[in-house]
Amino acid sequence: MKIVLIGSGNIATHLGKAFSDAGHQIVQVYSKTLANASALANVLDSEAIDDLNQIDLDSDLYLLAVTDSAISNVADAIPKNLKGIVAHCSGATDISILKDFNQHGVIYPVQSFSKNKELDLSHTPFGIETNTELSYDLLLGLACQVSDQVFRCNTKQRLALHISAVFANNFSNALFQISYDLLAEQELSFDLIRPIILETAEKVQNHIPKQVQTGPALRNDNSTMLTHFNFISSHPDWQLIYQKISDLIIKTRENKSEN
Repeated sequence: MKIVLIGSGNIATHLGKAFSDAGHQIVQVYSKTLANASALANVLDSEAIDDLNQIDLDSDLYLLAVTDSAISNVADAIPKNLKGIVAHCSGATDISILKDFNQHGVIYPVQSFSKNKELDLSHTPFGIETNTELSYDLLLGLACQVSDQVFRCNTKQRLALHISAVFANNFSNALFQISYDLLAEQELSFDLIRPIILETAEKVQNHIPKQVQTGPALRNDNSTMLTHFNFISSHPDWQLIYQKISDLIIKTRENKSEN
């Protein structure tokens, strides 16, 4: 396939490299900052552009790998007489945002991307949604060349996936930072809890999370919870998070006992 990458950030970098390695031609890389487009285009042996009016009109796929907030404006600026599929990569954006294009869809990788960190996409799930079966078959074939977990999904399912990823990835990472800061205040290394973080992550690979829940809230250990709560009294935000999550664990425990 001939592919135009619209965007030069984290997702564009990883998908661009993966599709190029699979034998597809990255014809152009667009960014509103030409230097950013050029940096990725040089890696992919493609043309860098910073004007959507310069877009190649005969490509097979136009991949909008931009921030969710930019998708609408970029879609409005793209010529509407494209022959290929116009697709975005967002988990939270409705497919209808691309309705002005005859062939349109979504190719959503359920993964956290960092431009400078190598990533094996072979086990990354890719959700595919399109407006036609022809577009679906083409995007399905493309995704299957880089991943062994490709599935059809609708907009509502994609949104559920995206929210669940925020809880599991973004929120957990924010909690890791609280742990880091708490330990740093006592001149302790974050390395001391890396093993328990890894153990927890490994457990949920083979179990439903509530089945492997541990901790004072699950044990109804109110004395320990109060000690914890008082210890972080200088951080009201941490106290609020501690209380809310403890309440959630207690509620889950009580529901389990009732069943």
